[in-house]
Amino acid sequence: MDPDDVARRLDAARTHRNPLTPFTDLHPTFDLAAGYHVQRRRRAAHTVVGWKLALTSLAKQQQVGVDTPLYGFLAADDALGLGQPVRVESLIAPRAEPELVFVMGDDVAGPNITAAQVLAATDTVAAGIEVIDSRYLDYRFAPGDLAADNVSAATYLIGVGRPPHDVDLPVLGVVLTKNGHVVDTAAGAAVMGHPAAAVAWLVRELYTREGVGLQRGQVVFSGGLTSAVPVRAGDTITAEFAHLGQLTFDCE
Repeated sequence: MDPDDVARRLDAARTHRNPLTPFTDLHPTFDLAAGYHVQRRRRAAHTVVGWKLALTSLAKQQQVGVDTPLYGFLAADDALGLGQPVRVESLIAPRAEPELVFVMGDDVAGPNITAAQVLAATDTVAAGIEVIDSRYLDYRFAPGDLAADNVSAATYLIGVGRPPHDVDLPVLGVVLTKNGHVVDTAAGAAVMGHPAAAVAWLVRELYTREGVGLQRGQVVFSGGLTSAVPVRAGDTITAEFAHLGQLTFDCE
């Protein structure tokens, strides 16, 4: 498949809210490497402020039927300001999930990076909520499809950070509520046993696939801690993180 054509079709699907049939339905050879190739083409059109991990928790893998982590990029113009509503009419099938966010204090790269090295290079860890939105009908996709779609990126919200050694990340708890009702709970260990291990996986994968690493000042969403909850106009989503505070947004 022509990667530029795939990129154009995905961009059009996002702009016009017109979900696609997965490319792998007709082209089974559209594999993960092909999907990342499309993602790189799309990334070139954006100001990249960091990276996002997908499917780093068992809950998320079971929800979408894909059993391997993937990565995508964070675009500057997708960021949501504190107090800013999510305009769901611009999305296809939005879902919200709480995540732990790493803000890098130093560059880190290489094929053998460990969680300890990630923590040493991290400036702060913050609460985050990501709103995902698949450009495929009914969130049905194979790994190549998902990578090409920038792992369902839509918009994201980041709270105030704390130094990583101020909090015990694997046991740090989060409660996700929708319209005042608890819909899910989790702890940091839901993400590959330790969220820093997920970021270390990202560093190794970026080095292997693209010959790059994380840069000082970049942010990394380490992956959904819970299953993603569907949202629609009128909903209010809140994620309460132990030691990191509360994030909330309204849907319009």
